[in-house]
Amino acid sequence: MELIPVRQFERQIQPYREAETVEAVEVETVELEVMKGHSRHFIESNTKDVNIQHLKNDCIVPVFSKDNELTISHVSFIESVFEAAVKVFPHECISSPEIRVSHVIKGRTPDAVHKSVNELLDEDKTIYYERMAFVMEIPTISEVINRNPLNLTIGGVRSYNHENLYSKKTFEKFKVFIGFKNMVCCNMCISTDGYREELRVMSHQELLQQVVTLFQFYNVSRHIQLMNSINRHSLTEHQFAQMIGKSKLYQCLPPKERKLLPNLELTDSHINTIARNYYRDEAFSRDSKNNAISLWNVYNLFTSANKGSYIDTFLNRAVNATEFIGGISEALNGKNGHSWFIE
Repeated sequence: MELIPVRQFERQIQPYREAETVEAVEVETVELEVMKGHSRHFIESNTKDVNIQHLKNDCIVPVFSKDNELTISHVSFIESVFEAAVKVFPHECISSPEIRVSHVIKGRTPDAVHKSVNELLDEDKTIYYERMAFVMEIPTISEVINRNPLNLTIGGVRSYNHENLYSKKTFEKFKVFIGFKNMVCCNMCISTDGYREELRVMSHQELLQQVVTLFQFYNVSRHIQLMNSINRHSLTEHQFAQMIGKSKLYQCLPPKERKLLPNLELTDSHINTIARNYYRDEAFSRDSKNNAISLWNVYNLFTSANKGSYIDTFLNRAVNATEFIGGISEALNGKNGHSWFIE
């Protein structure tokens, strides 16, 4: 695999794109401070925070080694999603991206090949990140559920480990979403119609067009309706304990039996975190009077635990958490589907 320096981009992401006109409306006052014990980042596990200038100026970009064709860089991906958001939401504010990266790939410049490690200078080293995730908020489109302020949020994931960089240039794969961020805990709330697990594109223009299409067909009203329906239900202590126990049993079921049940992508580690936070979470724990817990709080325990996922599995599990809790809500209304988990 060959690597080349990142190219300069004419498009620039501004800290905020201000709305041309903003109509004053009276809204419920809510506390925006992130609750104690909750991370301010949308993902944590094995990641670090970087800015777009670092990706532009300090990182190289992989190429397809057989024909030396450039891959779509992390920076170009972020700017494409930003550009799509400007097209679809021309009168809204769009925040600067929060970028998280992992799996740094290190290298050397040709003139540093024979240097020992302790002799290397900064200019002798090269890096790029195998995996990158980012989000950008659109705070002028928001909702409040159970006194939790939610901002419309867009973003995506790029994982070079899903590409065959030793071949000729072919389709490149990206994950893109549009959903809401819970500002109390920075948890991501993503529905099925706001997520594309695999955008396969050959160019920046194709990527831009497909992201625009995703944003245009996202049904924000249906997503808000789903979250409100979740908020109307609760689990007793017994039902919550059944759900935790059955979720752990689910991991051990024979494959044939597991295929007969709804999919649950969270692992034992996530389930243990959910169980612990049922008692300890500052914002989403049980009701201390009767040990019941609202399904909205359960959902946020799930999305909070998902912050411990790796970048390349984070979005799939976020969507699965929405589907799973939506299924539990239907089970409470008498539908079969997910009833096995709470019986």
